Amino acid sequence: MIDIGVNLTNKRFDKDRTELIERANHIGVKQLLITGTSVKESQQALRLCQHYQEQFPNTLYATAGVHPHDADAVSDDYLLLLTELAKHREIKAIGECGLDFNRNYSTPTQQVKVFTEQICLAAELNLPLFLHQRDAFQPWFSALEPFIDRVPAMVAHCFTGSKVELQKCISAGMYIGITGWLCDERRGKDLQDIVSLIPIDRLLIETDAPYLTPRTIRPKPKSSRNEPSYLPYIVEKLSEITSLDPSEIACQTSINARQVFNLSP
Repeated sequence: MIDIGVNLTNKRFDKDRTELIERANHIGVKQLLITGTSVKESQQALRLCQHYQEQFPNTLYATAGVHPHDADAVSDDYLLLLTELAKHREIKAIGECGLDFNRNYSTPTQQVKVFTEQICLAAELNLPLFLHQRDAFQPWFSALEPFIDRVPAMVAHCFTGSKVELQKCISAGMYIGITGWLCDERRGKDLQDIVSLIPIDRLLIETDAPYLTPRTIRPKPKSSRNEPSYLPYIVEKLSEITSLDPSEIACQTSINARQVFNLSP
């Protein structure tokens, strides 16, 4: 299995980051993509990949980008800094980038500007896009539409949208990232109703750790912190809903992730 979205730079992992990677490896999560959410976090993600390269070869990779929450804080040279990061073999996508009109931690106008600039950067560098969207589907999709054939792949990270939105993403050839949101009997019901519509060759799995801990874990973990070793719970829920064998889901999503992010087996 490959976890395509882990916030491994988060301080909640500072005490046991090495053990966390070992636990993930032990249960079959062999590769992790560390999410970059700002220039600083992207730089930290790259350093983690490099730090663990000898101990865990071909295990850690990262994205480099600016999350919409951080759009107001970008420096004048942030695109140059992202370009420099992308020269490293460990950086596999531009993102997490997108639009978030739910919280508007950054102004919508600036979010659109920074998002559009990163879309153009991905096209220029021929890298996939790792995408965030919340309560902003139409402007988000409209910004991406002209670039559908100009970037290697688009990943709708942590998809929680509607059936119509899912169908639009699939029709555009996007890959769909499914998290522990699917395992939430309260707010995940709408996603459970439509997840079977995702073609298996467009499906990706991710924990978004330390967030979105699957609520199906039994016994319930003492800590609310999510981690990559919980990825099988997402596979199990997908299997329950789609009637696909868990091993088929694990295998095909790994093939998909290797294709999208250009990862070695």
